[in-house]
Amino acid sequence: MSTPNQAHILVIDDEPDLRTLYELTLLREGYRVEAAADLAQARVQLRERRFDAVITDMRLPDGLGLELLREMVSQQRPERCVVITAHGSAENAVEALKAGAFDYLTKPVDLKQFRSVVASAIQGPASTEKSRPDSEPGPAASRSGKCQDGALTLQRLIGESAVMQTVKARIIKVAGSMAPVLIQGESGTGKELVARAVHDCSHRAAGPFVAVNCGAIPENLLEAEFFGARKGAYTGSTQDRQGYFQAAKGGTLFLDEIGDLPLAMQSKLLRSIQERVVRPLGSAQEDTVDVRIVSATHKDLGAAVASGHFRQDLYYRLNVIEINVPALRDRREDLPALCHDLLGRICRESGLPVPELSGQVLARLQDHPFNGNVRELENMLHRAVALGESSDLQVDTQPAGQVVTVPENLQDFLDSQERGILTKVLQETGFNRTAAAAKLGISLRQMRYRIARLNIVTPNSDDAPDEP
Repeated sequence: MSTPNQAHILVIDDEPDLRTLYELTLLREGYRVEAAADLAQARVQLRERRFDAVITDMRLPDGLGLELLREMVSQQRPERCVVITAHGSAENAVEALKAGAFDYLTKPVDLKQFRSVVASAIQGPASTEKSRPDSEPGPAASRSGKCQDGALTLQRLIGESAVMQTVKARIIKVAGSMAPVLIQGESGTGKELVARAVHDCSHRAAGPFVAVNCGAIPENLLEAEFFGARKGAYTGSTQDRQGYFQAAKGGTLFLDEIGDLPLAMQSKLLRSIQERVVRPLGSAQEDTVDVRIVSATHKDLGAAVASGHFRQDLYYRLNVIEINVPALRDRREDLPALCHDLLGRICRESGLPVPELSGQVLARLQDHPFNGNVRELENMLHRAVALGESSDLQVDTQPAGQVVTVPENLQDFLDSQERGILTKVLQETGFNRTAAAAKLGISLRQMRYRIARLNIVTPNSDDAPDEP
């Protein structure tokens, strides 16, 4: 099996000086390098052997690098492809990522960044294909859905419904590239868990996963939190501090509730994502950053763009690949499995035995709206386990802390509630007032008094069984 320093790389560029620069840079890193000046030469090289990575310029004399990329994807080749685009052509970079590129670089290419991107590209499943002879084709392991590091995280995405199968398949498919991912879904659906699965299934699984709630950071601290700060950059800054970008180096930066980010910060975030550099507060130097961006929101970002509350260019940069997490009401067939998993985890953490979930309780849960999605279900089960007194789980489907609306006339409201209870019990006992009183734990005299006061109509034959 090839080690990273024995990796075989194909460089495609029609400018001899640049091609030589890329070759020398890679050779110094210990890689084996082949070169091509156009698509025709590249296709010959690819027919003859397999590589660990392909680096191609976007514009070549006989076509676009995207053409080659799409051919490689359709042939299920294992090589990860890095596309080099002209400076400022963000649309081309996004198009390349959507077409299946592992990553992109913009001209003029920063050689430090170039080495970092290539090192990332040759890691993971694609490079293991080099264990075969160059002439022997092998399965495209990097595109086959093989997801070893993320297996446990995927297992935590409970449910075998069609919509959840789609989510899991999407995670596995997008994990192999550096393309930004936008996760959309209502609050409580598990967007952060999906983001962790994307990270854990990727070649960056060994790197950090840094989760940031964009709506929870005061606006005046955003820049320092994201990009870091040098000692003395602001009052109280007594030492250098890392920002989120630096902390996520080599891993994934998860920007939760990205729709809550102020416009001024959106502009700075866009530049950092495009240029892959950040400037800490108080620093004259920019730091190169190596992170994959995964963001999430429960808001309609398209509508936010239309209303001017979210930058269109940032939206398109973040939304290269989209994953929609379904609401719980759209996958009710997953409720039994979700309840079983959540109850098991809750009881393990509490040191309690797992109670039995009856069919009756499950039926009540199936009818519940679950506007708070899986988070609401988890909270509901937590309460049931904490307050339960028997081996059978009793679930209160009324949301915790719900305020009961009381009408202006409290007596009328209470009379209405009492009338409903008495009428129900009387019907259950065949309007036998003696039996109804016993069932309610009151005397026959009290029962007669309440029937009269509340004007409850009972059949005339009802009096026969009553005691004097």
